[in-house]
Amino acid sequence: MALAAVVFDLDGTLLDHPAATLAGLRGWVGSLGLECTAEVEAAWAAAEERHFRAWREGEIGFAEQRRRRLRDVLPLLGLSAGDDAALDALFTEGFLRAYERAWVAYDDVGDALEAVRAAGLRTAVLTNGPREQQNAKIDAMGLTGRLGPVLTAEELGVAKPRPAAFLAVCERLGVIPGQVLYVGDEHAVDVLGARAAGLRAVHLDRTGTGPAGEDARIGTLLELAAHLAADPARPA
Repeated sequence: MALAAVVFDLDGTLLDHPAATLAGLRGWVGSLGLECTAEVEAAWAAAEERHFRAWREGEIGFAEQRRRRLRDVLPLLGLSAGDDAALDALFTEGFLRAYERAWVAYDDVGDALEAVRAAGLRTAVLTNGPREQQNAKIDAMGLTGRLGPVLTAEELGVAKPRPAAFLAVCERLGVIPGQVLYVGDEHAVDVLGARAAGLRAVHLDRTGTGPAGEDARIGTLLELAAHLAADPARPA
């Protein structure tokens, strides 16, 4: 079956989310006149993972996962949490603004998109997160107009790794799942989720810490062209 499209994850795949998160955290904490210690950084990363997963699985709302991250970390900074309104304001005017200023694409994105274009394949983005924010990231990276449709969990009403999210992007592109290659950095969410929906998938393992048994793995998007060329079902 000939490949027709490559669909990308956004955070950690196209956008350097880890670096932006760390810069945002340090910028926010520093603006409070406090020290962003290794303990605080580790606690923030753990809180983001735990509470974002709870949102992704439908257990809590998007705003609530942000509040819970603050509730976990503020005591380490010697600060009280306050009510929901106070937490929302603190997240938006504190961490979020600093995080947004640090949005940048990985330096391998441009070449990867050119390789996909040269292969005659369509592109799209499927990302967990709010529509306005995720599209703002695309714009901040200078990728507006260089990618196909951007589909978010918010507008779909379903998040990765649920098959319905992956099937929705296939429907939007007008192709069947087996004609789509999904590229993402989270193995369980992106790679296994895509395969469960019938898509092909490759793990973008930038840190080299992915599952040892994963054969479809690239360490950088610069390797995507070779991966496409090696696909026995690539377009003629």
